[in-house]
Amino acid sequence: MSRGVTVDRTGEAGAFGGELLTINFGPHHPSTHGVLRLIVDLDGEQVRRLKPVIGYLHTGIEKQMEALRWQQGVTVTDRHDYLSPPINNLAYALAVEKLMGVEVPPRANALRVIMSELTRLSSHLVWMGTSGLELGAMSMLMYCFRERDTILDMNEEISGFRMHTSYIRPGGVMADSTPRFLEMLDQFCRDMPGHVDEYEALLTNNPIWRSRTIGIGILSAEDAKVLGATGPMLRGSGVAWDLRRSMPYSGYENYDFEIATSDMCDCYGRYLVRIKEMRESIKILRQALDRLPDGPVNVDDRKMLPPPREELETSMEAVIHHFKLFTEGYSVPPGDVYVAVESGRGENGCYIASDGTHKPRRVKFRSASFVNLQALERMALNHFLADMVAIIGTADTVLGDCDR
Repeated sequence: MSRGVTVDRTGEAGAFGGELLTINFGPHHPSTHGVLRLIVDLDGEQVRRLKPVIGYLHTGIEKQMEALRWQQGVTVTDRHDYLSPPINNLAYALAVEKLMGVEVPPRANALRVIMSELTRLSSHLVWMGTSGLELGAMSMLMYCFRERDTILDMNEEISGFRMHTSYIRPGGVMADSTPRFLEMLDQFCRDMPGHVDEYEALLTNNPIWRSRTIGIGILSAEDAKVLGATGPMLRGSGVAWDLRRSMPYSGYENYDFEIATSDMCDCYGRYLVRIKEMRESIKILRQALDRLPDGPVNVDDRKMLPPPREELETSMEAVIHHFKLFTEGYSVPPGDVYVAVESGRGENGCYIASDGTHKPRRVKFRSASFVNLQALERMALNHFLADMVAIIGTADTVLGDCDR
C-alpha cells in the first residue's frame, strides 16, 4: 500500500496479527468540536496511540494584546475561549487590578459573579447539547439551546451583545444591571431547575447514553493531577478542586455551594459533574440576586475610568481625564502577576507583565482547553475508534482557547 496523507501503515505489528494502521481523525470532523486533528494508530478498531495536532485556529491573540492599550485588551479576551467570554474578561480584569492595587465595589463583584455563573451554564449547555447529538440523544441540542438562548438574551440586555460582551473590565463592569435584566434573571432562576430535571430525565438513565459513556475514557485521579487536568475533567476523577472554593475571588467565599465531584473517572462521571455544577450555579445566581448590594459598579478613580458624563459639562479636570484616557489610556505599575479563575472547562489563568507604560509588555493565558487536551491519549488507549466521539466530547475543549 502506498503512503498516503489520510491512511498509512506503520509496519508495526498489532496484537491481533495485523499491522497498526495510522489514520487522521479530523481536522474537519464534526466530532472533534472544532479544527482538531488527531493522528491515531489503530490495531483493528482499537486505539494504540494518539497524538493531537493543534494550531489550525491560531489567532495571535496574546501577541496582539501587546499592541493594545490596557482597556482595549478586554475585547480580545472575549475571543479565545469563545464559549466563556465574561470569565475570560474576569481573569484579565483581576490581573490588571492586582497590579494596580485596586478593589472593585461590592455591587461590581456581585454582577461579575452573576455573569460568570450564567456563562458557566451557557458553556455546559453547549457541551451537553452537542455531546447528546453525537451519542444518539439528538433532541438534547434543542432543549439545551432553548435555555442557552435565554442566557444570551440576558447578555444582550445587560451589555448590548449576545456573546462577546466585554462586560467585565478592569475597575468594574461596563454598566449597571437594568431592572429588566434582574426580572429576567429572577425568572430564569425559577425555571432552570425544572429544565435541568428534564435533561436528567432524557440522559441520566438513558440506556444508549449510559452504554456510550460508562467505563469509557477512564482517567484516574493520579493521572488527572499529573497531566494538569482541571475543571470537570479533574473533579470527574474524584478530586475536589475548584478555584471558587480553593482560592476564592470576587466574593465567592460568601456564597453557599458544593463542589461537584464523581469517583467514576469516566465520561459518565464527568457528565454527572457538569449536571451538578449547573444546579450549583443556579444556587449561586439566586443568592447573588437576593443579596445584590446597592452602590457603584466601578472604582472611583478618574485616572483609570472615565468620569460620569454629567461631570464633563462642569469640570475641566474631568474633560482632561476623559481626553487622556481615550487617547493614551492609563499606565499600570511595573511588575508581573498571575491570576486564575474557574471557567466551565477548568483553570483559566492570565499572566501579565507590565513595564509601566500604557500597554502590556506581555500577556499569556493559561487555557484549560490546551492542558486538558493532553489527557486525550490516556483516556483513549485501548478503546474503540467509535468511543473517540465520547472521549473528545467529554474533554470539552475549545480550539480557539488551545491555539490562541
